[in-house]
Amino acid sequence: MAWNEPGGNSNNQDPWGGKRRNNGDRKGPPDLDEAFRKLQESLNGLFGGGKKRGDDGGGSGKSGGFGGLLGIGLVVLAAVWLYSAVYVVDEQEQAVVLRFGKYYETVGPGLNIYFPPIDKKYMENVTRERAYTKQGQMLTEDENIVEVPLTVQYKISNLQDFVLSVDQPEISLQHATDSALRHVVGSTAMDQVLTEGRELMASEIKERLQRFMDTYRTGITVTQVNVQSAAAPREVQEAFDDVIRAREDEQRSRNQAETYANGVVPEARGQAQRILEDANGYRDETVSRAKGEADRFTKLVAEYRKAPEVTRQRLYLDTMQEVFSNTSKVLVTGNKNGQSNLLYLPLDKMVESGRSTSTQVTGAAATSNEANARAAADLQQQQARTRESR
Repeated sequence: MAWNEPGGNSNNQDPWGGKRRNNGDRKGPPDLDEAFRKLQESLNGLFGGGKKRGDDGGGSGKSGGFGGLLGIGLVVLAAVWLYSAVYVVDEQEQAVVLRFGKYYETVGPGLNIYFPPIDKKYMENVTRERAYTKQGQMLTEDENIVEVPLTVQYKISNLQDFVLSVDQPEISLQHATDSALRHVVGSTAMDQVLTEGRELMASEIKERLQRFMDTYRTGITVTQVNVQSAAAPREVQEAFDDVIRAREDEQRSRNQAETYANGVVPEARGQAQRILEDANGYRDETVSRAKGEADRFTKLVAEYRKAPEVTRQRLYLDTMQEVFSNTSKVLVTGNKNGQSNLLYLPLDKMVESGRSTSTQVTGAAATSNEANARAAADLQQQQARTRESR
């Protein structure tokens, strides 16, 4: 029997479990409005938005709806706050946390949480190398204008000082770089700036710039300063090129002159030293020979006093030997009695023949020449004795 036939359902209920109304209309399936209403009542019960005693049904419904919306809003706000409060610090980063505007802590890598708006965080990469480029016209020590470009590489070494000590630390770095560059270039000559003095300039700029950063407590460490190729202003570039070429020519001529001097001066000094040594040797030889001659003459006087005739004869022979040794031809004439004996000794031929022979023959020829000289001397002596006897 169907549920809606007379007597078929004693409980007077529909298939969904609802009782029939008195007017005979059946109750439909539960609608969505009722389901939302029950959910709202449950939320009101959780957040204290239930029915109050003495309130009528209409007032209770309005209060419950407002309380539910407030609860949902609070849940959403709590979720948003939790999402913004939790943060992750990378391996290369650090974070500085301020609580009520005062430094609280420095946070390392990892998952962290802070409590905004009570807390405030600043997170920066402290390992990455940063670069800053500067270029401008500078006045050198010798009052010349040059354009000097340079690049400054730096990194954050103290995040607390970087965030709290200076308002804009990188702007301070730029101003300090400009000051250090002008100071160093202003105390350097132009040729040093344009040529080989750039490495020394870069070292001085880095040292001075780091001293500025430490004084300002910016938390920045300057790792490298590179001074690029400096040049003159465009308006006077050609004149500067002429000056540079002239200086290069001057330096080349100076180097050539120094090379020539290094080759000539030592040679001249060597020649002068050789002349001095020759003069000293000649002086020593002359003095020694004079001393020897004087000593020999002293000894000869003593011997002459002992045997005058023998000494005289020996001196004569020595003298003739010395004279004949330097003469190529010797002529010996006759005596005063009319005898015309002529003795011709071809010493030049004998010397030439002696030079053409071997060493032994040369020695024999020399002995023969000496014997001939002695024979001539003996002949002359014999003739002198004959004249004396007559």
